[in-house]
Amino acid sequence: MFKEGYKVELKEKYTQDLKKEVIAFINCDGGTIYEGIADSGEVVGINDVDEVMLAITNLLRDNILPDAMMFIRVESLVEENKDIIKVTVEEGTRKPYYLKDKGMKSSGVYVRQGTSSAPASQDAIRQMIKLTDGDSFENSRSIEQNLHFNTMNEEMKKRNLEFGQVQMHNLGFINNDEMYTNLALLTSDECIHSIKLAVFQGNDKSVFIDRKEFKGSIFKQLNDAYATLELYNRTSASFDGLLRIDQKDYPELSLREALLNAIVHRDYSYSGDTFINVYSNKIEIVSLGGLVSGMSIEAILLGASQARNEKLAALFYRMQLIESYGIGVGKIMSSYNKCINKPVFENADGAFRVTLPNMNNDTIGLSKTHNLVVEYLKNNKYITRLSIEELLDVKVTRANSIIGEMLKLGIIVKVGNGKNTKYMLADQL
Repeated sequence: MFKEGYKVELKEKYTQDLKKEVIAFINCDGGTIYEGIADSGEVVGINDVDEVMLAITNLLRDNILPDAMMFIRVESLVEENKDIIKVTVEEGTRKPYYLKDKGMKSSGVYVRQGTSSAPASQDAIRQMIKLTDGDSFENSRSIEQNLHFNTMNEEMKKRNLEFGQVQMHNLGFINNDEMYTNLALLTSDECIHSIKLAVFQGNDKSVFIDRKEFKGSIFKQLNDAYATLELYNRTSASFDGLLRIDQKDYPELSLREALLNAIVHRDYSYSGDTFINVYSNKIEIVSLGGLVSGMSIEAILLGASQARNEKLAALFYRMQLIESYGIGVGKIMSSYNKCINKPVFENADGAFRVTLPNMNNDTIGLSKTHNLVVEYLKNNKYITRLSIEELLDVKVTRANSIIGEMLKLGIIVKVGNGKNTKYMLADQL
C-alpha cells in the first residue's frame, strides 16, 4: 500500500508540476515520487510509460539548476499488473536548486513541508547558499542573477580599466558555475543595500530637517553620499590680524575615509542599511557588522587591519579609491591633528560607528578638566589614574569617570593592563 509522507509523493498522472516536487526533495532530505499512484494509494498505472519517462527526464534536465540529474533516478515498475514510474531523488550538494525560469527566488525554490512541497522563504534560501558556498558573503551566489552594470562600466571607463567577462571572472563577479556572486550584486545597479542619510537641527535627534536615501551600485551610493555630505560641509572664516583663514566643518579626507570604510568593511550578510546622521556638532556614520572577530578599537588605531570583504577591498584598491589596508583610520585621525576634539570610533555587537566632530562648532569643546589632562600629556608621554587623582585633586571614582569620558571622546587611548595601565594622547600613537 502506497502512502504519502515527508519523503513520499504520489501522482496519479504526469504533469510538469513534477519539477517542483523534485526540487523540494533535492533541497531537503531526498525522497521518492510515484507516477501512476492516486493520492489514496490506489494503483492507476501509466500509459506509454517509456514516452512519459523520456518526458520526465527532459523536463528535469532542462528546467532545474544547478544540474541535478546525478541525484535523480527515473525507472519503471510494475504494480498490480500496471506500469508505474518511480522517481528517486537524493539530497543535493549544491543547494538551493531552483526552476531555471524563476531563479533563486521563493517562486523558484521549493522545500518539503510535511507531505507537501512549498516555496522556500528568502531566509531559507540564504541559509542554503551559506551552507553550500561557505561563510564568505562576497563569494556566495547572488539570489538575484539578472544584474546590470551601467554604473560599474562608467567607473571603470573613468579609470581606463577594462571590464568584460574575463575581468568579471578575475575579480570574483562570476564563479566557476558561471553565476553572479554577491560581490557582483553589490556593484550592480540592482544592489539591495542602501545608504540612508538624516539631517538634524542641533546636537541631537529632537528636530528633524531632511532625509535622503542612496540606492543602486555601491559606487553610485558612494558618489551620491559624498556629494551630499559636501553640501553640508560648510566653510567658516576666522581672522589672524588681516589674514582671513577659511576652515571647513569637516576635513574632506576624514569624510572620504570614513565613508569608504563604512562601505568596504561592513558586513553585507546583514540586510540593513548604512546610516549617516548629520548634526550641528558632528557627523555619525554607522555600518553593520562591527569589527572582524579578534580585532579591537585599540588595534585599528595602531594601524592593524583585517578585511572582511577581501575581494571588495581589492576592487576598491584597483579602482584607486583606497591606497592600502590599515591606513584609513590613521588618515582620519591625522586630519584632526591640530584639533582638541578627535574622531571617536565605537564598536558593538553588530555595528561600528565613527563620529567626526565639527571643527568649527564650539559646543563640543573640552571641559577644563579634560584640558588639564591634555596639557599634562603634551609634556609627559603617559599619565596614570593615580597621576590624574593628584593632578586634579579628585578621588578614585571621579578619576575613573574622567578617564572613561576621554576614552569615549577619543582624546586618549589605553596602554597596558592591570597595574601597568596608563594612558596617552590618541594623536601621539
